[in-house]
Amino acid sequence: MKFLDEAKIYTQSGHGGPGAISFRREAHVPFGGPDGGDGGRGGNIVALAVNGLNTLIDYRYQQHFKAESGRPGAGRDRSGASGKDVIIRLPIGTQILSDDKQTVLADLTREGQSIILTKGGFGGRGNAFFKSSTNRAPRKSQPGEDGYEMWVWLRLKLIADVGLLGMPNAGKSTFLSAVSAARPKIAAYPFTTLHPNLGVVGIDGKEFVMADIPGLIEGAHEGAGLGHRFLGHVERCQTLLHLIDATGEDPVAAWKMLRAEIKAYGGNLYDKLEIIGLTKLDATPEGYTANLTRALKDEGAGKVLTLSAVTGAGVTRMLRQLIHVIESSRAKEQEPKEAVPWSP
Repeated sequence: MKFLDEAKIYTQSGHGGPGAISFRREAHVPFGGPDGGDGGRGGNIVALAVNGLNTLIDYRYQQHFKAESGRPGAGRDRSGASGKDVIIRLPIGTQILSDDKQTVLADLTREGQSIILTKGGFGGRGNAFFKSSTNRAPRKSQPGEDGYEMWVWLRLKLIADVGLLGMPNAGKSTFLSAVSAARPKIAAYPFTTLHPNLGVVGIDGKEFVMADIPGLIEGAHEGAGLGHRFLGHVERCQTLLHLIDATGEDPVAAWKMLRAEIKAYGGNLYDKLEIIGLTKLDATPEGYTANLTRALKDEGAGKVLTLSAVTGAGVTRMLRQLIHVIESSRAKEQEPKEAVPWSP
């Protein structure tokens, strides 16, 4: 399935049905009075977050969503049927933005969360509603209220526990394929990854979700390369795993460059917990990674681990470190917050 993380759709709710003007016409009932029913409500356009989706590709081919209008009222006090709602099923993590792409209308971050995008119009009142002690035979009714229409943007930000960051050919896709069932494209040239990939990683009977995005280059925060467009997919990650090619020309400079790009991008990425993984351990001389680790720490780096996704060296240690950090973060989120004393 092709990955698509942005789409524009048109939504139009249903119009309300008109009320009826009707009078009772029965034998032996000379003064039957008004009995016109109300019109039905127009259908709503509802956005619903569902599990099992990780792309917006469906909304590349279907962009218009229109709900049913309400049916008109009828005699004998019969109300019109309401129009059926249209439910737009979206992946968890989808943001809904206004047409100008500036205002966030909704952020669907959990399964089952929903929002009414465009509300259906109310049905009009029939003439029975207007009957009073001074007006026993009203001959007026209301038309149904018009529905609403608008264009909205859908923007998907994948929700994962760990986000993989790094320069092109840092070994992110190789690592993801080694620790999960995901099968991203792997090749010996830059920008092999053209769209984010998700994988479920298991270690010691525990699982977490890992997201891999295209590699970042200098100037990414200004739109250079591919990674800037997809940085939003790691905004929701609890932990960032920054993979650095230990065989690169200057791994320390590569780390500093990427940290600068993250800071320039914003989105609270710079403040997230970062773990550094020196990859391609199998292709480095003995003792080199130890010196490189010290150089990174001298520049202010935090936790630094070494690994080789090809041979498996250091992979288990890295996964255990990640699951430890994730579980600690989850435990903090579940801690009850202290009550703030009320003061008049």
